[in-house]
Amino acid sequence: MKSSWVIHSSRFEEEHKDKKTCIKKFSDIDGLSGKLSKTFDKKLMNSVLGNDKKTIEDGKLIRDSINRGISFNPSLIFEQIVKNYSMAKKIYGESIIKNITDYNPDYIKKNIKIPEFQRELKEKIIKNVERLNEKELIDNNGCLEEKGLELASLILYTEELDNLVPKGILGKKIHKKSFIYGDKQDIKHYKKQDRYRDIAIEKSVKLAIRRGHKKLCKADLKTFQRKSKGQICIVYGLDASGSMKGIKLDKCKKAGIALAYKAIEEKDKVGLIVFGSEIKEEIAPTEDFTKLLKSITSIKASKETDIALTIKKSIELFPNKEITKHLILLTDALPTKGEEPEKETLEAVSVAKSNGITISLVGIKLDKNGKQLAEKITELGEGKLYAVKDTEDIDKIVVEDYYYAA
Repeated sequence: MKSSWVIHSSRFEEEHKDKKTCIKKFSDIDGLSGKLSKTFDKKLMNSVLGNDKKTIEDGKLIRDSINRGISFNPSLIFEQIVKNYSMAKKIYGESIIKNITDYNPDYIKKNIKIPEFQRELKEKIIKNVERLNEKELIDNNGCLEEKGLELASLILYTEELDNLVPKGILGKKIHKKSFIYGDKQDIKHYKKQDRYRDIAIEKSVKLAIRRGHKKLCKADLKTFQRKSKGQICIVYGLDASGSMKGIKLDKCKKAGIALAYKAIEEKDKVGLIVFGSEIKEEIAPTEDFTKLLKSITSIKASKETDIALTIKKSIELFPNKEITKHLILLTDALPTKGEEPEKETLEAVSVAKSNGITISLVGIKLDKNGKQLAEKITELGEGKLYAVKDTEDIDKIVVEDYYYAA
């Protein structure tokens, strides 16, 4: 699991047929697995990193069950699928149905009324649940064991790192101004004391080409300007209300993992608040990546949203000293809890701001009233509002906001 710089030479050759720049050697950037090797089951890690297909499928099955808030009761799963397949599909989702039955969902739908098929289906479900139990991923009641949580965490971790590399978030320094704010990155000439991770590869290669160099020379190297800053404490507030179930929650979990990975890599601290109608999970800003990873993985969705309570709780979590404090809230609804939820929310934002906390908000498909309140929250909280229609690039947005706070 190592990232390395990749230069697509064919693209450059096509654009610059008469001027070729040869790059002899690149160094590995990071041993990504090192963050978890001391705290996770080594055998489990080796299975996931070694791409053991069945282990990975089991990890995805458990991860999906957490996101949908279900346990592995074979009799109940079978009865719901047979009784009302359309409803079962909404409850479990296609991925869980496929992995727990070993059948394609379309095939199940076509044959669900056939008695012989029903017997086979029941046997498959029982067999797969028993296998998960034998591997100590779930207990005898079908509930998650610690080993199951570790496996689901590893799956989330590896999937998100694989996703971040092509987006450019890992492997090179991202300056906050290079994204949605429209400003150019600060670039300077390479100096001996500069870190290799700050080298602006594409800028350096293009400069070498313009100069007609056949090799990338030291004089061609450019690096990203790193502005000095004190330590940042950032708290990720994730809405785990009922409407976030399934894929939406999974994507938002991965965004939290991306934020924790990148901020801790930069020697900053990350905290976590999981909220719905009440605070479900809270972690004060920390450098313990594994603790954050396990907590994020175990989040389940339920009930309504209380933003005001979340903001008040964040004030308690931030350290009481002069550092950068930033709260980023991720939600698909604003807010539904309390007698005067909007008034209570804005009052909480004012208190947070007086404590030196800035607030950004990622709103997923907010309605008109929700967006208006979100604008007031971020204006008063001196943060950014990201109004998005889906969760596809949530991880990138969350990491960008971290650089905005920096």
